[in-house]
Amino acid sequence: MAPVYAQGADYESQPTDPREPIITDNEFDETIPPIDEDPDALLGTVQDWKDEQQRLEAETQAKDVKNGVAGIPAVQDGDPIELIADAPVDDPEIDNPLEPLETFDVEPFDESRFTEADDSEQGAGLRYSYRIDGLENLDDQSDIRPISANDIKGRFAELSALEDGDGKATNGAMVSARMREDQQLLVDILSGQGYFDVSVNGNVELPSADGERLTVVLQVTPGKRYGLGTIMFEAEPVVPEDLVTKNFVPKIGEPIVAERVLAAEANLAVVLPEQGYPFVEIGQRDILLDPETGAGDYTLPIDIGPRSSFGDIVTTGTTAFDAEHINVISRFDKGELYDSRKVDDLRKALVATGLFSIVSVKPTKSDEAGPDGTEYATINVEQEAGPARTLAGSAGYGTGQGFRLEGSWTHRNLFPPEGALIASAVAGTQEQGASLSFRRSNAGRRDRTVEFGLSALHSDFDAYEAFTGRIGGRISYDSTPIWQKRFTYSFGFEVLGTNEQDFNLLTRTRDRTTYYLAALPGQVTFDTTDSLLDPTEGFRLSTKLSPEASLGSGAQIYGRGQVEGTAYYGAGENIVLAGRLRVGSIAGANRERIAPSRRFYAGGGGSVRGFGYQELGPKVQEPNPKFDPTDPDETDSPTLPRPIGGRSLVEAAAEVRYRFGDYGVVGFVDAGQVYTSSTPGFDNMRFGVGIGGRFYTNFGPLRLDVATPINRQPGESRVSVYISIGQAF
Repeated sequence: MAPVYAQGADYESQPTDPREPIITDNEFDETIPPIDEDPDALLGTVQDWKDEQQRLEAETQAKDVKNGVAGIPAVQDGDPIELIADAPVDDPEIDNPLEPLETFDVEPFDESRFTEADDSEQGAGLRYSYRIDGLENLDDQSDIRPISANDIKGRFAELSALEDGDGKATNGAMVSARMREDQQLLVDILSGQGYFDVSVNGNVELPSADGERLTVVLQVTPGKRYGLGTIMFEAEPVVPEDLVTKNFVPKIGEPIVAERVLAAEANLAVVLPEQGYPFVEIGQRDILLDPETGAGDYTLPIDIGPRSSFGDIVTTGTTAFDAEHINVISRFDKGELYDSRKVDDLRKALVATGLFSIVSVKPTKSDEAGPDGTEYATINVEQEAGPARTLAGSAGYGTGQGFRLEGSWTHRNLFPPEGALIASAVAGTQEQGASLSFRRSNAGRRDRTVEFGLSALHSDFDAYEAFTGRIGGRISYDSTPIWQKRFTYSFGFEVLGTNEQDFNLLTRTRDRTTYYLAALPGQVTFDTTDSLLDPTEGFRLSTKLSPEASLGSGAQIYGRGQVEGTAYYGAGENIVLAGRLRVGSIAGANRERIAPSRRFYAGGGGSVRGFGYQELGPKVQEPNPKFDPTDPDETDSPTLPRPIGGRSLVEAAAEVRYRFGDYGVVGFVDAGQVYTSSTPGFDNMRFGVGIGGRFYTNFGPLRLDVATPINRQPGESRVSVYISIGQAF
């Protein structure tokens, strides 16, 4: 057995060996009882054991009498031998029996003193309050990052177990547990603010009267507040030289605040990969405190890794498309200095295609020299292709437009890469149709879309009835919910054949005419708003222009143009003021030579609320087939006003939007009018007012608007209702 040594021995009194053993090996061995040579021998009886214990006790007493008189310690080798277990022999109380328990005058603990009598529902329990003492002694002489007692108490209240208990506890043990937890909480909070010598003691003050609460007192001794003495980084040189130091925000002399130090280290882990160091690793910090000066010397090891440039893109896994198409989607070129933001952008773009169930983008070392002394970083794209087919549907309702259901089936990658086939259909009370289209996303350029499609549609409105076939295509540079762009555009072509019913002003009848149209529509939009679906700040300005030719008999060329602007202003935390203005014009043709479906109309949920779909503008009176002049109880009008469309348009709207949680309320005023001339007159404007409700989802708000026209005219509804997805504008 190894010797046992005394800790804290008087080294000066033991010049030869300061680690003299307290018990020698021989003394230890003597204390071990002998082991019976026969392990299978029978054990002795209980009486044998008792006799042996009495014999040993007698030997011990005889040795005590020999070595010292009662109450006077014996001496051995000059050192007193303490008789720890022996009591003075002349103490008469040692032989007296204990007093009966009933004779002790002890007041039992009464929890009812701390229980409020009116807490009958939860049964008996303790009521308590708490206070924190000592925070007024905070030693903070710094003008940088000052901290006050109220700051500490505020953070404490957010996390406190005592605070969370609302002053109620089942018993004293629960109060004690909460107190201990909050003692540590205060230590953690103050240590996080640089008070590393802090101590917190807890005690309970009993109430002075029945029915009062007990008080938990947390006594804080904060000590001094430590500040940063020196700041050192154990790292290889970087480019530029101050890349690390200028991005580490805390400075020498300011208090050591844990949140700022951790945030600064996290900032380095973010900034360095943005500046060409994708493989940087932040080590474990070391802070050496000096109690005399109150300074802490901070050291942070950083494994910088090689300065890198973008290398080749390599893809693995079940691929939806190859590395060549990923190069089209990426916003970086090989040899460009590595920037982690562009890698994150690529990952988001791949997710936005909707073609992956799992996709990751990570850099790896290539050990291949790149430009400007850098090393190429290979970009590894791991793919797991997901379902490429999608079914979608939507529904809406508008006064004058009726119910409308739309559904679509899409295969997003039928013609790789990202060549989609879309089949869609619409079924409504006044519209029915189907279409088939091909769309290639990211076509040769990020966010550029090429589309080609054909459709057939039947429309039956008060203004006209039309059977239309269309072939068209377009190229567009679009915003997406992930990447909203300031500048977008589109241009394309349309070829239409449409048979439409129009009112003949000369014959006062409705005639059918077939129109053959060719158009080159284009659009440019400038957008500074903060959201595509639910903007709260910024503005949009959009211009549409479509040169068109009406073929067949009486061929004619004209132009359709429209300018629209919307603006949004956050007037409060939950209030948005929104406004819209739209002006349109058709120049180069008389109204009668323009197909009814190509004219301007106003009214409806996306135009002027309070009126039916296409209800505003010039109208004609037609005989009412339901009118019976022989019926004395007839209430129908003998003639019906029906819109015929116009060549110019003016619309305006203003909204106040208030949101609370996932719900919202909107008050609005809309105005508009359609004119027969190609230049809008801005007169005879019609107004509608209303209120709407919103339910906000992750794909945009659901909208329900109810409006009524001001100065309602005959034939106009008192109330119009509109249900759809998205804001009105």
